[in-house]
Amino acid sequence: MKVRIKKGRACGQVEAPPSKSMAHRLLICAGLADGISEIEGIADSQDVLATIDCLTALGARLERVPAEDGSAEGHIRIEGADVRHRDYSVKLQCRESGSTLRFFVPLCLAGEAEAQLCGSKRLMERPMEVYEDICRERGLLFCRSEEGLQVRGPLKAGVFKVAGNISSQFISGLLFAMPLLEGESRLEIIPPVESRSYIDMTLYALKTFGIRWDRPDENTIAIQGGQRYCPQRAKAEGDYSNAAFFQALDMLGGNVHVGNLDANSLQGDRVCVEMLRQLKSGRPELDISDCPDLGPILFAAAAADGRGAVFTGTERLKIKESDRGRVMAQVLDKFGVEVIMEENRIAIGGGGLKTPEETLYGFNDHRIVMAEAVLLSLTGGIIEGAEAVSKSFPDFFEKLRSLGIEVAEIED
Repeated sequence: MKVRIKKGRACGQVEAPPSKSMAHRLLICAGLADGISEIEGIADSQDVLATIDCLTALGARLERVPAEDGSAEGHIRIEGADVRHRDYSVKLQCRESGSTLRFFVPLCLAGEAEAQLCGSKRLMERPMEVYEDICRERGLLFCRSEEGLQVRGPLKAGVFKVAGNISSQFISGLLFAMPLLEGESRLEIIPPVESRSYIDMTLYALKTFGIRWDRPDENTIAIQGGQRYCPQRAKAEGDYSNAAFFQALDMLGGNVHVGNLDANSLQGDRVCVEMLRQLKSGRPELDISDCPDLGPILFAAAAADGRGAVFTGTERLKIKESDRGRVMAQVLDKFGVEVIMEENRIAIGGGGLKTPEETLYGFNDHRIVMAEAVLLSLTGGIIEGAEAVSKSFPDFFEKLRSLGIEVAEIED
């Protein structure tokens, strides 16, 4: 899909979409619960739909209940499944969702039956060594092939050691499975720990669904096995990572208020408010190791503001839906902005934006497309591959239009 965005000033109020990160966690806990749960505020992003598909494959029963106001966000009624005593092989379609893939591997390992996890080529290329090492050490099946990833348990309780400077998704995946195992398990996170807020969100979801855990120290989590997830009614709060695109429009000369955000949220990406403020006040150096999803919009805001900035902790951007640091360097080059890339550091040049003469490409990455849209609201231009927003924010362009930015789809 191609869209043309005209230069304009964004004004008005927009509601942040539900947090994809919290939606994954609440849906999974509900899908493991012994009974019927209801999760409110679930939007049909591709990543969340992948998690719903995987829960269904494992035996959970899900029913969509439309929102009374007719909006895209309704709630889901879920009857949980016993994944540990599954006696049949399953195939889980994870689409392009890294969270879904990494959250469900330990849940598949909790039982003795084989499971195959599939997804896009890019997804299946993403690192999985943490689980591969655990399976090798415990004599469990872990086989990667062109067809996908085959695993088979049963995973036993014990001590799991995971490096804290890789994706926290591995830690969360183990935390979901540990209450289902027989006996106590300990998860030891080896410092330095990045994206700690995502671990806290998982622990919050577990507690919400009645799972008891203990934290002897900040890097150790102990969970007694044989627990049951208790059905609950819960709601996914507003998403700071997607709200950041509209907050950037406000910073860059618009008059935009973003609602549906909890000031006391556990989301690490809530730092976007402070980081955008720092960009506006000068040419700062910002560490994004704990909030890598903010990288594209922060790079765009630094360039558009005209003063640039230096970002550290950028190494993990290489293993996202695209190599986001390198891709944003290509995008900003079309706006006449110099970007200097180093191993774990990216410097965005100042000087302001020129109107791009070429079409921008989405690189099949939702956050790249949304960052490009913010930039084009200041200059005008075209994005090809704009459909990538459906991964996390399917009504992004609709909300952009509601703020007075003209967006038109172009037929090939």
